[in-house]
Amino acid sequence: MLRATLKSLMARKVRLVLSGLAVVLGVMFVAGSFVLTDTLSRSFDSIFSDVYSQTDVTVKGKPKVEVGEMDGETVPATIPASAVDDVAALPGVAQAQGVVAADGARLIGSNGKVVASSGPPRIGENWVGENDMIKLREGRGPTADDEIVINVGLAEAAKVKVGDQVGVLTLEPKKMFTIVGTFGYSGDRDSIGGANEVAFTNPVAQKLMLGETGVFSSIDVRATDGTSPAELKQRVAGALGADYTVRTGDEAAADDAKGLKGFLGFFNNILLGFAGIALFVGIFLIINTFSIVVAQRTKELALLRAIGAGRRQVINSVLTEAVIVGLVASVIGLGAGIGVGALLAYLFSTFSGGLTLAGLGVPPAAIIASFAVGLVVTVIAAIVPAIRASRIPPIAAMQDVATPDRPLTRVTVIGAVVTAIAAALLAVGLFGSGSLLLVAGGVLLAFIGVALLTPLLSRPVVGLLGRVFAWSVPGKLGRLNSGRNPRRTAITAAALMVGIALVTSVGVIVSSAKTSIASAVESTDAQLIIMGEQNSPQPPTFDPAVIDRAKQVPGVREVVGVASDLATVNGKREFVTSVTDAAPVQSMWHSTAVAGSISAQGPDQVIVNEQSATDNGWSIGSVLTVQLPRGEQHRYTVSGIAPTDKSIGEIMLPAAAMRDFAQPAPFAGYIRLDDGTSVASVQPQIEALVADSPEVSVVDQAAYIEQQKGQVNQILIMIQILLALAILIAVLGIINTLALSVMERTRELGLLRAIGLSRAATTWMITVEAVVISVFGALLGVVVGTGLGAAVVRALRDQGFTDFTLPWGTMLLYLGVAALVGVVAAILPSIRAARLNVLGAIAHE
Repeated sequence: MLRATLKSLMARKVRLVLSGLAVVLGVMFVAGSFVLTDTLSRSFDSIFSDVYSQTDVTVKGKPKVEVGEMDGETVPATIPASAVDDVAALPGVAQAQGVVAADGARLIGSNGKVVASSGPPRIGENWVGENDMIKLREGRGPTADDEIVINVGLAEAAKVKVGDQVGVLTLEPKKMFTIVGTFGYSGDRDSIGGANEVAFTNPVAQKLMLGETGVFSSIDVRATDGTSPAELKQRVAGALGADYTVRTGDEAAADDAKGLKGFLGFFNNILLGFAGIALFVGIFLIINTFSIVVAQRTKELALLRAIGAGRRQVINSVLTEAVIVGLVASVIGLGAGIGVGALLAYLFSTFSGGLTLAGLGVPPAAIIASFAVGLVVTVIAAIVPAIRASRIPPIAAMQDVATPDRPLTRVTVIGAVVTAIAAALLAVGLFGSGSLLLVAGGVLLAFIGVALLTPLLSRPVVGLLGRVFAWSVPGKLGRLNSGRNPRRTAITAAALMVGIALVTSVGVIVSSAKTSIASAVESTDAQLIIMGEQNSPQPPTFDPAVIDRAKQVPGVREVVGVASDLATVNGKREFVTSVTDAAPVQSMWHSTAVAGSISAQGPDQVIVNEQSATDNGWSIGSVLTVQLPRGEQHRYTVSGIAPTDKSIGEIMLPAAAMRDFAQPAPFAGYIRLDDGTSVASVQPQIEALVADSPEVSVVDQAAYIEQQKGQVNQILIMIQILLALAILIAVLGIINTLALSVMERTRELGLLRAIGLSRAATTWMITVEAVVISVFGALLGVVVGTGLGAAVVRALRDQGFTDFTLPWGTMLLYLGVAALVGVVAAILPSIRAARLNVLGAIAHE
């Protein structure tokens, strides 16, 4: 039986190439994800090992607010200079160096723009001199308060050199400095991990990066000969007490890398999610392939049964084929995944500012996952066709006609039940617990349920779609062919449905987000908005004095500045805002207090929105204990509750709180003009006020809306690119189905040619069949995706999704692309069908 199986497989190896290719692409995505994250992880390990290579023990203060890698930058707690002296006096300490280092030093390049960073930090630090790792390449270290040195990587990016005067933005507005030197790193490196570094004198670094002089962000300690880092760590920790975190250099490198690895793990899970989608689509392709192959082998399998093969042997025969296909596809997919992972790592290094990559490695997880996924997916997809093959009766060997298609009652009932369960899971996940696992499970079951219901829909819908081409005989034949086998058509269309449904649902969410943004902006009376595009973990800010100066501009009625940060509120991490004045917020947004007053705010008062008050049980008079990234805890009393959709954030602190934010300056300013004052007359004057903040711009409502929409569109494009793999596999499924169908209908096609169907007409018939199936799958995807998108938008109503909008243009585009996909998918099968030898086809069995 095994010999017969292998010979049968070799005889049909071309038929299984496309189904194997689906597994190859999915496995490639899985392996590439693991290779990429492993390479980046080891690269970051190397970076932090370099950073702490000159340090035996490091001391840091415990931050007032812990910030996760996904939420932004943690503001370092300050260490008094006296602590440096205390550590230096300990036995076993060769040197104790106070260090200032914080993200947020933005240098303005020769083009007048801030040097952007797409990931690596922009560090402002104190110059501590050269060592074994840091070497001056040109010039000298800073000695005056208006002097700086920068790393060579930043100098090249900014196109500046020693002797140039440049502006630098920090916690304070732009200040001018002279570059007196540039430095590099051991190994002839121009930067560490692509970071931009600006080094000031000690007091300037303290003031600009930490907000006060006489403090440091950390202490680097070198041990004397004979003193181990672990021993020195214990001495330092004992001397400083529990308010400080003391680690060895190796521990600090591992801990700092761990935070980035958490982000990489999240990133890896996203990539694996898209790989899972691709493999899920591939299951439809494999099911269809094995189902058609089994149908074509009806006589062969029946003969095997007739000469004594049992049902189990027939099942094992089909599953053996699946194992071989899965094994070969896994090997090829793993090899392709290694290449893709290496390419993605290179692109990440290039676009992140020059990250030095560790050597390419293939982690065991990549190998294990590749073979596990490839084999499991293929075998699971082949189980149903294998069972169907085992039920072929021996008498079928003597029949010339195909076995009739079975009733759709059972599959329809199962599909309805699965769809109902999916709807329940989605309802609980979106509107109840908020569990992403429930949502993912609901989406998966929704696709399975709709796929099971698709055979019931395929015949009438396909018949209706096919009428567009019914003006010709080949068109009528193509329409009838696409509806003759509902199960086959349904599985083929379902593969495309999954990909189209996902991009449609994302399109609905993005379209609703853009409309909600536009509605929120248009609901305010602010005609001008001061804001920049965020291209780093920290949003661009501007001098708070701009708000006061803007109020003095003729024609300006009201101005409000807004800052935002992550804080600890009653022990929980919450995002908070601070406004320069509460009164303009009420008038600009036409907001009316739900309770208390929101038109004024005292220094110890907080205004919350209605949703936040409900979720936390707050009311007028409730006391909130707030810890901001800087300063001490402060107690605020709830003095007003604002409507959720007409408030500036969930928790609005008074203006005085802004000074303790990580960025103690507004990131946005809203300006309302006097009646009759034109935007064009005021905008240039406001632009002049922010001339020293090249990261921000002054725009009117229309331009601001387009700016925000552009950022949302980037997310949509990224997701569409990642889902393109699933759609590609669906296209392969259509090609595979048509190719196998042509082989299955060889005699039928020969008869059609014999009675006068031309080659061109044969090609058109196959093309119509492909287009109808593709458009049917896309139509299903658009309907399902619209439903999923609508559910998500409805669930996010309290997060600002106030409007529900359908992207009609995009949805019509998907249907048009589906038609084009059908034409492309039909090329090879139609050419094969048109080239059939008529006499040979008629004699074919």
